[in-house]
Amino acid sequence: MDLKTIGRGMFVLSLTGLLGLSAAGAEGQSYRAPRNAYGAPDLNGLWNNNALTRLQRPAGLLPLVVRPADVAEAERKLMTSYSPPSTVANVGGSESEWWDGAHLARVDGELRTSWLVDPDDGQLPYTVEGQRRVAVFAKAQIESFDGPESRPVAGDRCLLPSWGAMGPVMMNAPYNANYRFVQTRDAIAIMAENNSELRIIRIGAAHLPTQIRPWTGDSIGHWEKDTLVVETTNLRTEAPLSQAPFFFTAGARVVERFTRVAPAALKYEFSVEDPTIFSRPWRAEMAFVATDAALYEFACHEGNYAMPNVLAGARAVEREKAAAAPAR
Repeated sequence: MDLKTIGRGMFVLSLTGLLGLSAAGAEGQSYRAPRNAYGAPDLNGLWNNNALTRLQRPAGLLPLVVRPADVAEAERKLMTSYSPPSTVANVGGSESEWWDGAHLARVDGELRTSWLVDPDDGQLPYTVEGQRRVAVFAKAQIESFDGPESRPVAGDRCLLPSWGAMGPVMMNAPYNANYRFVQTRDAIAIMAENNSELRIIRIGAAHLPTQIRPWTGDSIGHWEKDTLVVETTNLRTEAPLSQAPFFFTAGARVVERFTRVAPAALKYEFSVEDPTIFSRPWRAEMAFVATDAALYEFACHEGNYAMPNVLAGARAVEREKAAAAPAR
């Protein structure tokens, strides 16, 4: 985590998110996005999706939409569910560095407690197999240190941004939550500040052969009026969306919709189909807000020391256990 960038742009985000987007729901009905040189809606620029809102709601804790009078209590409950209060100073804890300045997001003028809007309970509709895979993944985080391939692709191996920040689907990291959109006639490139990842959406192209599976899948886009619709297939089965977490399977399909609904507001909608993992398709909505923050270099691990240190530590523990074992 790059501590120099934590909290940068948060004031702009929180002020815009709580005040400026209040009109986005109404304005989005009549707002017409500016056009670029190719006549398409212009999505170019810097956007930020930092918010206290996350994909799922804590089970039974909050409704989807919160009244303004209840915001403070809802935010307290959400923060507590993410990071229980500690009696000691927690350097790097979510109550300080990670979630500095984050608030509930506004989508369509509503203060939302989850991105999920369907199912109504704000919970991912896992199948039995989906639940099993989540449990296996959680156990592996703690117990699997056989080699680099057994460690997480994001936080340890640094092959993808942590928190599922690039996706698809694109989740909100609690820090470095900035994105640059660069648009041409034939493609839109999205660069995430989190781990400096780049995703390219090809406009009007055909999908790659199924055996070719980029880390962020194969994303093909087309325009439906002012909305960029993106279909992603060929998703990697070993790259979990860590905010849930879940793994896709080979036949998964993600559909995303990007719509500029106000000068400084971008509505992001997405749906996921994967019958092996989920009992039915699910749908979510997220808000991006414009920011004037700069994108900084992101070092997943300074000096790339983390992986050899993690594995060396595991080998040391194994040697200690072997030395302490009774002789046969």
